[in-house]
Amino acid sequence: MSEFVRVGGVAHHVVVEGTGPVCVLSAGLGMSWFDWDPVVPLLAPHRTVVRFDRPGHGLSAPAAVPPSATGEAHRIAGLLDALPLPAGPVTVVGHSIAGFHAEAFARLHPARTAGLVLVDASVEEQARTPAAPALRTAAARGLGTLISAAGAPAALGPAVRRATVRLSRASGGDPAPTDLVRRCYRTSRVLRGTLLENAHYRAVAAELLALREERPLPPGVPVTVLAAPDGSARWARRQRELAQRLDARYEAVEPSGHLMMLDRPDVVAGAVLHPGGTPVLGLGPQEAA
Repeated sequence: MSEFVRVGGVAHHVVVEGTGPVCVLSAGLGMSWFDWDPVVPLLAPHRTVVRFDRPGHGLSAPAAVPPSATGEAHRIAGLLDALPLPAGPVTVVGHSIAGFHAEAFARLHPARTAGLVLVDASVEEQARTPAAPALRTAAARGLGTLISAAGAPAALGPAVRRATVRLSRASGGDPAPTDLVRRCYRTSRVLRGTLLENAHYRAVAAELLALREERPLPPGVPVTVLAAPDGSARWARRQRELAQRLDARYEAVEPSGHLMMLDRPDVVAGAVLHPGGTPVLGLGPQEAA
């Protein structure tokens, strides 16, 4: 079921499917709800799957305020409150930058968290809040206005999206439907939303580091770190260190690029359904590609 839910004064595009305990999927920078399409059929028979577009992403309205770790955690909570969902704690899955948001949710809403899955999540070990956040917001919005006025989103947006997906996978192209890619990526809204999140990336990372010192993860809640090293020993090491920091199960997923939900939906679904590491039967890497 696709609908729009207003949280914090912003209309959020949300898709809810399946049955059972709730699982929330949040994609990375500039991505959309349909990027989880290969994962949903594996989860929906066992979970109520909630996908949503953050402000300025997918079909959601532009952001009212710049992003923050706390704000994104409360956004997830607000969406859960606004939807008619089964009662009980939820599993939160965060990909890339949304890993910050998912972890922040688990720390700020421990009683509502049943599990945490980080999918090739962003890692910043020593992030510091940049100076002049208002200037960064203004610069991001100004750049978005300039690029949009030149007509770049309409002319190049879908092609840039397709190229980015191809480069972020171990193999294969962009499986997203052409009409949806054009509907989302020809707009200045998605460009502006991506620029705004990127401008505040380090501030969000620094806020999460502070939350780690102040708010422990809920005891006993399973945490899984799925990494796509793709031949990078440094990235594998950083992801292993993240797992150690969070007392999480670590799994190097190969073959897979950064867009693991497209390359290995079976592993992502398995981490939700079997946090101890039992594999999910069904869609394999060749079928996913």
